[in-house]
Amino acid sequence: MREKIEYLSIKSLLTLAKVMPRPLIYGLMKGISRSFYYIDRKRRELTVQNLSMAFPEKTDLQIVALSKEVYDALSRTVAEILLMYVGRLDIDAMISNKEEAIEKLQAIRKRSEHGIIVVTAHFSNWELAAHFLAKHGLPMLAIGREGNNKLIDRNITIPFREKYGNEAVSKDKAMLAMAKALKKGRNVGLLIDQKSGHLNSAKVDFFGHPAETTLSVAMLKAKFDPLVVPIFIAREEDGKYKMIIEEPIDYTAEEIAENEQKLVAMTQRYSDAIEKIVRAYPEQWFWMHNRWRR
Repeated sequence: MREKIEYLSIKSLLTLAKVMPRPLIYGLMKGISRSFYYIDRKRRELTVQNLSMAFPEKTDLQIVALSKEVYDALSRTVAEILLMYVGRLDIDAMISNKEEAIEKLQAIRKRSEHGIIVVTAHFSNWELAAHFLAKHGLPMLAIGREGNNKLIDRNITIPFREKYGNEAVSKDKAMLAMAKALKKGRNVGLLIDQKSGHLNSAKVDFFGHPAETTLSVAMLKAKFDPLVVPIFIAREEDGKYKMIIEEPIDYTAEEIAENEQKLVAMTQRYSDAIEKIVRAYPEQWFWMHNRWRR
């Protein structure tokens, strides 16, 4: 019963998103987000604590102000995902450097004899980024956590994520699926910025603190030699987005003899790429997550 009520609630929200004025959608999502900021004390305090750990140089007032910006930025992402779902957001028009991004994607594809692993994070509108990449020639096997509500997952989330040719795969089936995809020269997308289980993971530095991080990317790089490309999308002041496509990370830690340590050193490079973008746009990362597992 609970699943069905949640599903019908989301369907109702999507129906509203089809007809509601866009400013009202943004305003409504911001209001809901701010309400959660004040109501959900545990999540708010975790956000503030995470920001304080990452930016010890900031004052308490600055941290609190930034925490509110984090919630506001997330509200914009949710509003735009709703608009994307109902076909009211022009993905290409939202990318300020569209032509440059497409040129970079074409250049990367020419070098991708063994497939591509896109390393990214729960940063800004990561769903829009995945849609844009697939639409312009880089469809991926997209790895994600299976939703708690199977009705929403099966009827809303997965069809949305697969709209332009991406293939959604749950984490519990991920390693075999990624290996098969890369063997065929296909592409894989991984968000590696959240805490990982102890299996195939290790603690690497993230904002000066040890954070449990999956070793999957490094393991796949070592076995199949795909291009590992950090790709992010950053919201700019005018509301549009800049697609940030970094150079492939070719590092394979050849100077280290022990295999496990090789994987850890490689994973540190991927974590560093995420930290770099989060430092540049701190309000756009998902700080509500218990990244340092306390």
